[in-house]
Amino acid sequence: MRIAFVSFETAHHRATETNERLRTVCELLAEHGHDVHWYCAGFWAGEESTFDADGITYHAVSNGPEARSSFLLRLPFVLAAASPDIVHASAQPPSQVVAANWGATLARAPLVLEWYGDGGVTDTRWTRFATGRPDRIVTPSELVGTWVRELGADGDIVETMPNPIDCDLIRDVEPDEEVDVIYARRLDEGANLESLLLGLAELRDRDWSANVVGDGPERDAYEQLTRDLRIEDRVTFLGDLDLEERIAAYRGAHVFAQTADHCVFPTEMLWAIAAGCVGIVEYHADSSAHELVEGWDRGFRTTSEDELAEAILAAGDLEHREYDEAFADYDRSAVANRYLESYRTLRDERGLL
Repeated sequence: MRIAFVSFETAHHRATETNERLRTVCELLAEHGHDVHWYCAGFWAGEESTFDADGITYHAVSNGPEARSSFLLRLPFVLAAASPDIVHASAQPPSQVVAANWGATLARAPLVLEWYGDGGVTDTRWTRFATGRPDRIVTPSELVGTWVRELGADGDIVETMPNPIDCDLIRDVEPDEEVDVIYARRLDEGANLESLLLGLAELRDRDWSANVVGDGPERDAYEQLTRDLRIEDRVTFLGDLDLEERIAAYRGAHVFAQTADHCVFPTEMLWAIAAGCVGIVEYHADSSAHELVEGWDRGFRTTSEDELAEAILAAGDLEHREYDEAFADYDRSAVANRYLESYRTLRDERGLL
């Protein structure tokens, strides 16, 4: 299948969650042998019109990040000439959705819109207009799906697709030393690590240890908080770790705590609970993390530091695991197949198969 991805900006321009998500989808489909093309602003050196990386062929519809108007004007004709089977566009910026829609119409291909929602979904004339263009809207969680529906999108075309994990990689990585609780996220203003630290402080009279993975501008403040709470000897700040190091840490840990204020999809939590951790989520209105633990017998949803502390105690009664096969449906192959099935359904509805 020939798939045309559309995003003026790529992860090579700026490593945002939205751009990284679209690159991941491209790589998944390329791994499955499909012909994957990304139409964007050029970001590579030299005068070549295309650039190949990780199974993806990037096409420079315009030159340089300042050439947005040129990108929007040229895109429909570039897509028509490419004759893709599917046009798959990012919702950011929403103005490119209109151009992608015209291109998909000229190419007689269904239009899929990837609406990741990092940073929220802004209610503007452009975003409302974008909801009515695609044949399918893909979101990472029900939370973002709700935001998109509230803008006016037809609920029947909104589909949830999670961020994928690599289950084989989890099984291949050796577990690190055992620890009772682990937390992982960039330590910035949205980390809300204080909720976990306050909950752990309620358990001073218990025997426990905790690791914090990640770095950021609030790290010093959080380290100071552990000293103020007199738990600094039990909490270890590990800093940034690469993926395999994080997996090793998760396989050694018993509980993963998710307390961030904002999260459109809890990717690190998914890696951790697939690696055997019990999942504890502090509920927040702008976080979808609770969706992963609803109806799961090794997950807890809390709303306060006291409840979080109680959940950590209750989790101690559950067996320690180093892998949980319940999350096989989140494997890279499984997620890729869900995208492909969605594409085939859309083409079948158009009578294109």
